[in-house]
Amino acid sequence: MTVQELDVEKAVTERYSQASRKVEGALCCPRDYSGKYLECIPKEVIERDYGCGNPENYLKSGERVLDLGSGTGKICFIASQIVGPQGKVIGVDMNDDMLGLARNAAGKVAEQIGYANVEFKKGKIQDLRLDYDRVDRLIRECPISDLETLNRFQRNAELIRKSEPMIPSDSIDAVVSNCVLNLVKTSDKKRLFQEIFRVLKKGGRAIISDIVADEAIPEKLKSDPELWSGCLSGAFQENEFIEQFIQEGFYGAAVVKRDQLPWQIVDGIEFRSVTIVAYKGKEGECWDYNEALIYRGPFKSVTDDDGNIFRRGERTAVCRKTFDIYSKDPYHSDFYQLTPLTPVNSTEAQPFSCEKKGMIRSPKDTKNGSKLHAQTTTSSGCC
Repeated sequence: MTVQELDVEKAVTERYSQASRKVEGALCCPRDYSGKYLECIPKEVIERDYGCGNPENYLKSGERVLDLGSGTGKICFIASQIVGPQGKVIGVDMNDDMLGLARNAAGKVAEQIGYANVEFKKGKIQDLRLDYDRVDRLIRECPISDLETLNRFQRNAELIRKSEPMIPSDSIDAVVSNCVLNLVKTSDKKRLFQEIFRVLKKGGRAIISDIVADEAIPEKLKSDPELWSGCLSGAFQENEFIEQFIQEGFYGAAVVKRDQLPWQIVDGIEFRSVTIVAYKGKEGECWDYNEALIYRGPFKSVTDDDGNIFRRGERTAVCRKTFDIYSKDPYHSDFYQLTPLTPVNSTEAQPFSCEKKGMIRSPKDTKNGSKLHAQTTTSSGCC
């Protein structure tokens, strides 16, 4: 069998349906989670969780969280307690058996924590517009029996995708995923990252844990259904994984966790878990408000993904968009933010040229401490 002939979705569905009925220890590398979050989660959910990461430390109260490939729902139920009653958690999965376990447990968890803020939807994580529960209902109400009914079904499905998307654009604060992206067939992976980007709000972030390979995976491994459904054959090569976020428009992508020891070694290739956090929000025009950033160090200089060069200790001219981004996570602790003493209003701002990247801002433009800058006399004491 070649990789082109392998039915990835069939292999994954069958493997995880079996794993929902009987615990399988070979599916991904389990993680330790805070006991306080597990107390209210049914045992069958915990036992049949097949993940490789833990997003606990990257979620905040009141957020709207989307879990891609939510399985039995453990990550969703942990997230529901972190975001609290003012937050919302949505789990998306295509496996009916896994969804059945998750939906059955949702009421039990809600009763334990005192509120219900978790919802599970049936869908493909590379197509978050189409709600497959609605697709199932469409087929039941109007069975496909000939070309005419097939065409009608396709029109209705496309209408749902466009006018009533399962996950609307710019609606999610944090997208999490736990050892699932590798299960998506290679030809759909770019679309998957595009969907993650689409559903996030500006300033939102992706927290993705997945299995990566330290070398390129040969075709003979990619065509093995057991290895693919076992989170191996579909893994990104480690350096390509983080680069995929940058290619789709994310900023601030960082490997926040990397297992030192490999989870498995196949034909000399090491497979291990990594967690990446990446942000959405650098879209838009560049305008000059006389603002600057000073890189604190310790490196002599750093260059970001857009070619901005920051030399240690120098006032680097930046546009308003870059200034705002670098005033927040994950950058703010590495830079001093300098604003002008006399603010520039929006009618006075000029377009910021890309040719200015790395240019030094004059101190005259960024004297921003206080009115002491305008004084001509000094006090006799120290500052």
